[in-house]
Amino acid sequence: MSAPLALVTGGASGIGAEVVTALTGRGYTVACLDRNPAPNVEHAVAVDISDGPAVAAAVAELRDRLGPISAAVNSAGHYEMIPVADITAEGWRTMLRVHLGGLFNLARACLPDLLESQGTLVAVTSELAVGGGEGDAHYAAAKGAVIGLVRSLAAEVAGRGVRVNAVAPGPTDTPLLAADNPCRTPEYLNSLPLRRLTTPREVARCVEYLVCDATFSTGEVVNVNAGAVI
Repeated sequence: MSAPLALVTGGASGIGAEVVTALTGRGYTVACLDRNPAPNVEHAVAVDISDGPAVAAAVAELRDRLGPISAAVNSAGHYEMIPVADITAEGWRTMLRVHLGGLFNLARACLPDLLESQGTLVAVTSELAVGGGEGDAHYAAAKGAVIGLVRSLAAEVAGRGVRVNAVAPGPTDTPLLAADNPCRTPEYLNSLPLRRLTTPREVARCVEYLVCDATFSTGEVVNVNAGAVI
């Protein structure tokens, strides 16, 4: 019997790369959807997750090659820190297209298989979706919308055996968090109960738990943020 298939967006680096490793260790065949090259992932398709038709085509390609999808994880992201007055219309649209649009595109493409397999979908949102942050308005708004979509989709498909959940990392030690980001300063780190950034591996372990073990959970948001939001 072939291994179940999991799709991970943003699997070329950061949290997504750790999710690929974690789910591979749990016996999944894992495929990556990322606009950047993923040389360490055997099954990878270059795609912009904000492009709905392209995502649908990529998912169809992987399904034809590897079989039906049992799990999907939306980890691809985009981040910039900028005051509200400086957010351009295009910057606002890009943030929504990548985060909310990317999740919608992945969910729509994978849902027929997930309903058949009674599989699971996990989205990576952010503690900023709950707590907000100075200079993070469009990012926080997009990530907040992700939570709304997760909970609504969870309610819609739970009766047909599909679980939909999210993880909400705090500042995480990935390339997405620039070296000069205020969240890397000692002043900020000392304000956190755990006094440190979250690691990509810690977030991936929570994703792994939601995919593989949390058969009783749907519509949940698991906070992985060193105590940034309690």
